[in-house]
Amino acid sequence: MKKLLITCVTIAIIIAGGLIILQKVNFNRIGTDEYYTQIKGEGKVLEEKSTTGEKYVNYEYKLVAYDKQGDQKTLTFTAQKQLRENAYLTLFVKDKKGVTSYKEVKKDELPKKVREKLIK
Repeated sequence: MKKLLITCVTIAIIIAGGLIILQKVNFNRIGTDEYYTQIKGEGKVLEEKSTTGEKYVNYEYKLVAYDKQGDQKTLTFTAQKQLRENAYLTLFVKDKKGVTSYKEVKKDELPKKVREKLIK
């Protein structure tokens, strides 16, 4: 009986831990290349309707970004809100999908070569 109870508790802990980890992992960032950019200007407003007729607004940004080696690439991505002017972003890019995710970073978190390009 004790063995069964210990087994059930162990399985419950493993399942709970797995669920917690799955909530924290952003699968859009796995297997991506990282590029860095700075928000310049307001995004282009894209108004669309859902299948139920509800309106929603996205903002499209087309910005020059740099990889860790300082190589330049122009990337286009959308955000559900207008992003903060002059904010630094890490863009997560997959070859066939483009930008799949982004996160705001501080200036001192930028790689040295990227910082030299973005901060002029």
